[in-house]
Amino acid sequence: MAISPADSLTPELMQVPFKMSQHLDFDVRDVVLSDGSFGPNEISQILLAISHDPTRLAVFRDSVMDLERREDHTPASNARLGVCQYLLGYYERSIKTLQSADGGALAHFYIALANQSLGNYPAAITSFESARRAGYEPGQCELGAAESLRMSGDADASLQRLDALSGAVEQTAGYLYQRGATVAALGGKPEEVCALYERAVEVDGNHAGALFGLALENDRRGNDDLAVDLYQRAVARYPSHVGALVNLGLLYEDREQYDRAQRCYQRVLDSFPSHPRARLFLLDAQASGDMYYDEEAQKKRDRLSQVLGVPVSDFELSVRSRNCLQKMGITTLGDLTRCTEQELLSSKNFGETSLIEIREMLRSKGLELGQFSHERSEPEPTLDYENMSPDEQALLERPISDLNLSVRARKCMVRLGISTVGELIRKTGDDLLECKNFGVTSLNEVREKLEQHGLKLRGD
Repeated sequence: MAISPADSLTPELMQVPFKMSQHLDFDVRDVVLSDGSFGPNEISQILLAISHDPTRLAVFRDSVMDLERREDHTPASNARLGVCQYLLGYYERSIKTLQSADGGALAHFYIALANQSLGNYPAAITSFESARRAGYEPGQCELGAAESLRMSGDADASLQRLDALSGAVEQTAGYLYQRGATVAALGGKPEEVCALYERAVEVDGNHAGALFGLALENDRRGNDDLAVDLYQRAVARYPSHVGALVNLGLLYEDREQYDRAQRCYQRVLDSFPSHPRARLFLLDAQASGDMYYDEEAQKKRDRLSQVLGVPVSDFELSVRSRNCLQKMGITTLGDLTRCTEQELLSSKNFGETSLIEIREMLRSKGLELGQFSHERSEPEPTLDYENMSPDEQALLERPISDLNLSVRARKCMVRLGISTVGELIRKTGDDLLECKNFGVTSLNEVREKLEQHGLKLRGD
């Protein structure tokens, strides 16, 4: 499933305005290994330097490894090392190192961020409060606690915490993003959510969380071009926004840009080797990219599809033949190619004369009666609403959006013309798997969502 704001692994609290001049001559290795000052300003400089020049990530990683190898660690060097381990995504290692640090505000704050990234939300909230008491910027600590509450599923408590804030923090990109994400979690109006994200981007044009939120809203509404642009801007920062990378990869797959999709998933796996969705999506993209594409064969299929879609009303047919076809529900040449001679002749008032007429019409287009009868699919079963309770009927009439499917699964629903839950359960798993870019991962997701409502796909 694609990632939502609640699944974000980007440290939004560390977002700062992006200023190129601050880091052009910045020495990442020197800051990691020196005994000089190390605080929020130096951390921001490291992040900006890597964002501007991704090759510096290797330098940063090597520098952190050199720092780890040192035997003469002090509480201060452990604070520096623990923060750097967090920035590389080594969350458990980071907590262990920071617990041996100097007990300062910075150590508590990054213990909180690491616990938040691991899903240990109560521990994160406790550490954010410890960081505030130790002197870390109070607004950032409150935003961190509010985010942990939201990510734990308590959006009401998160909003209360945000409402209690006042002053300059209310105008920061971090606050506006957190408020937008919380309103979204509470089911607020999309217009209000987007307005908050847009205000956050006005304050910081490179705030990964706000950019991701805006991209997701546009992605859900089918504004793919704008969504791609926003996702691309969101992943330009370091640490990479995992949700944006995954969803951008899915959009690249929709555009058959499989190399780009693979790079997105690989970037996730570089930091999180066991990330399950990125690993599965990477395999899907690799399989799709390796498929042989016969352009000439595709052109032939497209031409045939056009011919099969020609309505029978375009031809001069006798009244008897026209009436018989109408009664049988045959409207296109494709319908006739899936119908056998015996089926036509079994229709009332349809005789040999009409049969010859139909054959000649099909031959004029290079087709034959019954040519594709083997491809005819079984009609989808109808639902017996009369024997259902009002609640059961209401469930089947609910829009497909109520299932909160991932981006990839939602796009499949659109392609198949599925708009309600009732229409979905008429489909088999094989029906869904025939849809472009819809794999076993998405099928399992759909089944899990239906199971939550006591429903199954046809044939399950």
